[in-house]
Amino acid sequence: MPTASQFQAALDHVFLVAQKENKVQVDVEAGALHRDVGDYPDPRKHRMPVCCNVMRQNMQDGDTILQAPPKGNGASLVVRYKLPRR
Repeated sequence: MPTASQFQAALDHVFLVAQKENKVQVDVEAGALHRDVGDYPDPRKHRMPVCCNVMRQNMQDGDTILQAPPKGNGASLVVRYKLPRR
């Protein structure tokens, strides 16, 4: 099962690629991030709450939640992160 550090590494990679492309922001969807790390959408192995928590913990001033599921954690969570990261 994926760990918080695996989600963090995947998110860091998203930031790195976007910054190399000189983007000023990047939108990250929890479902896509979890698929990149693995074990999603397997209902017995997914760790969506962990994925969403890592995404939220990475939020800084200027970042925004574009979409959130009713229960807070879910594949439809989308966060817009400003670049470059501090």
